[in-house]
Amino acid sequence: MAKLAMKPAADLAAVRRVGIPRALLYYRYGRLWRSFFEELGREVVVDAPSDRGTLETGDRLSVDETCLASKLFLGHVAALARQGVDAVFVPSLMGYGRFDTFCTKFQALPDLVVNAFAVAGEQVRVIALRVDEPGGQSEEDAFMGLGVRLGASHKETRRAYRAAAAAQRAYDEEMAREQERLVKSLSKLPAADRPLTILVAAHPYVAHDPFVGGVVEDALRAQGACVLFADETDRARVLKRSYDFSRSIPWIVNRELIGSLLMLHEHVDGIVLMSAYPCGPDSMADDAIERCIHGKPILTLTVDAQTGTAGVETRVESFVDILSYQKKGGYLNA
Repeated sequence: MAKLAMKPAADLAAVRRVGIPRALLYYRYGRLWRSFFEELGREVVVDAPSDRGTLETGDRLSVDETCLASKLFLGHVAALARQGVDAVFVPSLMGYGRFDTFCTKFQALPDLVVNAFAVAGEQVRVIALRVDEPGGQSEEDAFMGLGVRLGASHKETRRAYRAAAAAQRAYDEEMAREQERLVKSLSKLPAADRPLTILVAAHPYVAHDPFVGGVVEDALRAQGACVLFADETDRARVLKRSYDFSRSIPWIVNRELIGSLLMLHEHVDGIVLMSAYPCGPDSMADDAIERCIHGKPILTLTVDAQTGTAGVETRVESFVDILSYQKKGGYLNA
C-alpha cells in the first residue's frame, strides 16, 4: 500500500514578526519575499543597510574561509535577532534549471546560519524554504508549503504567492525599462555631449549594498560618469544572450551578468567588474570575461573582509581619468 504524504504542520503559525536580512539575494528577490509574508498578515522587519559594524559582527560568527557576502549576511541576521523578531527568513535556493543554479552558499544558507549561531552559543529561529526546480521543487511549490506551515489555507497561500510574484516581476520589468530608456537617450546625444558611461557588473548584493558597491557607484557619479548596472538588464534577454558566450556556465547570476555585458558592450565606455572575496563562481566567470570580452577597458575590483573598500575610490578615479583621456583621443588611441 502506498504511503500517504504527510500534511505539513502549521508549526510557524505563531510567528508574527518575520525578519529578512538586507543581504545576499534580498537584492534580487526582496519584493517577492516581503510581499508574500505581508500578504499573509505578517509584519516584515528588514534591518538597516550594511556598515562596518555589520561586517565585524558577521566576521566574528564566521570561519575564515567564508566569503565577504556571507559574513555580511550573518551580521544582518544578528541585527534582526537583536530587534526581537520571531524568526528570520533564510531560504535555500538550489536553482531554477540545469544551467540556472546558485552557488553552494545559497544552497546551504539555513544550515550555515543555525550552526554559526549555535557555535556562538546563541539561538536564532530560522524559517527555511527550499527552491530546487532541477530536483522537482518549484518556487511556487516551496511557497505553498511555507504558507501551510504559517497556518494559511491553500487558497490564501496561492493568492499571496501570485501577488508577491507579480510585485517582483513588476519591479524587475520597471528597472529594465528605466535602464533601456537611459541607454536609448544616451545614444541620441552627440558624441561630444555624451557622458562617460560605465557598466558595473557584479552580483546585486555587491553592486547595490551601500557598504560594498555603494563606494564604487558614488565614486563614479562624483567623476561625472553615467552608471549602468548589469543586473538591471532584462533577465530573459540576457540569459538567452549568455549562451553565445558559454553553454556550460551553471550559475544563473553569473550567466545573466555575462549576457548583460554582451548586450550593453557597444553602449558603454568601460566596465567595472566587482566581486566579494573569495567568490568561487566569480573567480571563474570573471577570468573568462577578461579573457574573452574585448574592446572595452575593464577595471577588476575585489573587496574582502580585511581591506574592505580601502583604495577603491582611488582606483575608480584613475580608471575614469584614463577613459576620459582616451575619449578625447589620448595616447590609448594613438
